[in-house]
Amino acid sequence: MPYTKQFEHYLLHEKRFSVHTVVAYMKDLDQFKEIICIQNENELLDLKHRDLRSYLVALVESGLENSSVNRKLSSVKTFFKYLRQQGLIEVNPAQKVKSLKQKKVLPQFVPETQLWTSEMFQEEESDFDRLQIELIMELFYQTGIRLSELINLKVKDVSSTQIKVLGKRNKERIIPIANKLNNLISQFGQIKTDLGLISDLLIVTNSNKKLSPKFVYNKVNYYLGKATNLSKKSPHVLRHTFATHMLNNGASLESIKKLLGHTDLSATQIYTHNSFKQIKSIYKQTHPRGAS
Repeated sequence: MPYTKQFEHYLLHEKRFSVHTVVAYMKDLDQFKEIICIQNENELLDLKHRDLRSYLVALVESGLENSSVNRKLSSVKTFFKYLRQQGLIEVNPAQKVKSLKQKKVLPQFVPETQLWTSEMFQEEESDFDRLQIELIMELFYQTGIRLSELINLKVKDVSSTQIKVLGKRNKERIIPIANKLNNLISQFGQIKTDLGLISDLLIVTNSNKKLSPKFVYNKVNYYLGKATNLSKKSPHVLRHTFATHMLNNGASLESIKKLLGHTDLSATQIYTHNSFKQIKSIYKQTHPRGAS
């Protein structure tokens, strides 16, 4: 079996990466082989540090943003780390290739003054469609779950007070839910039953099929465009909104880390920058000379 196919199997079945992630990895590897002019996969075992440096230079000269270069480089570095772990190479040629410096981009979030209301979804053609998109939006905002996690939520993983989410690396986490969200879930479950839609999945299409990532993305993009003036309008923006609003209203970073399913607190700390305005306000209210 070709080395890249072995690697693909490893990512899917041992690392348990999502199909979407694995597809991205394999595209990056195909591009890498094309740039380095690999004709036979055995040549991958003979590559040196200078070959990886040449690849990095080619990506930079193509005009890609540093963040995109680093993502592609990360895929290639993971591949060579895998080859080394399997004993297929003695030295990892990518080990000393450093990622490029990139600007820290603060995550965008929906201001509390621009949150949507139920009335916004009245333009949907049916009660089913209206409840479906409102539930999607509220699930993202009230739980901070990822797109892949939402479309895979199962009925059995939801109770009146919490949901169980299967996240990255098949790690489970429990997220509390409020009455409003529980009521929406109950209403959508009832309308599914009325329409004879039977599925293990919590949210389905009106033809009882699994939601596609593109469908969810487009719906969220459309309604965020109606409610906000943000330049980015995606499900991940609602994840950022969940975290930022929680932090602004007194939640600890450690609590948000657990709710988001982050393994490292540094991934959660990006939200502290968005909360500086709130911190400044608290300082003025609480420090004896804060208002002077």
